[in-house]
Amino acid sequence: MFGLFRKNDINAGVEECRSTPGAVLLDVRTAEEFAGGHIPGSVNVPLGALGDVDRVAQKSTPLFVYCRSGARSASAAAVLEQEGYGQVRNIGGIAAWRGPVEKGM
Repeated sequence: MFGLFRKNDINAGVEECRSTPGAVLLDVRTAEEFAGGHIPGSVNVPLGALGDVDRVAQKSTPLFVYCRSGARSASAAAVLEQEGYGQVRNIGGIAAWRGPVEKGM
């Protein structure tokens, strides 16, 4: 079921994202931060470009949102919910991620 993990627990959030059909793992950091290291399988749509999220998700798409510390992802989640995205979860910051990261775009 969507949203059973502890809020802002990025490790549990990524696990839930990966087990949710059609879900998108959304990194809202800058393109430079994303290139410097991101969670495998994530898609980069920077906070300042959230208007472009429709290129990767529909309003019904489950979105699991992260940034560096959880602050930008909280802002992004609020904006996405206001824009009509119904399944949005702020899973926190990559700084607490215990898994591998990919570098590059």
